[in-house]
Amino acid sequence: MNWITLSTADQLDAIYTSNEIVVLFKHSTRCPVSSMAKRSLEFDKELIPEGAKFYYLDLIANRSLSNKIAELWDVRHESPQILIVKGEICLYNASHQDIEMRELINFL
Repeated sequence: MNWITLSTADQLDAIYTSNEIVVLFKHSTRCPVSSMAKRSLEFDKELIPEGAKFYYLDLIANRSLSNKIAELWDVRHESPQILIVKGEICLYNASHQDIEMRELINFL
């Protein structure tokens, strides 16, 4: 799986102002449920359409970016959490055991 590390506010601003559909995965490196969700996504990586962008946010290292995601797309912070966004619009939002690649691909 080709994760794009999300680590700066500039990256987040560029995602918010673009018209591109991207996936944002908020992962807590200290949480076993989050690790399980990440492994599940990676297990089904063959379902990902070519060219789809998956961003990975380490919540422990970048909590302020997680807060900014919640603010920009008007979603409640959860961990683990996955959002599919297109510019200013959040197309899909799931957390914990509801994170499944088979649901995501419908939006990509």
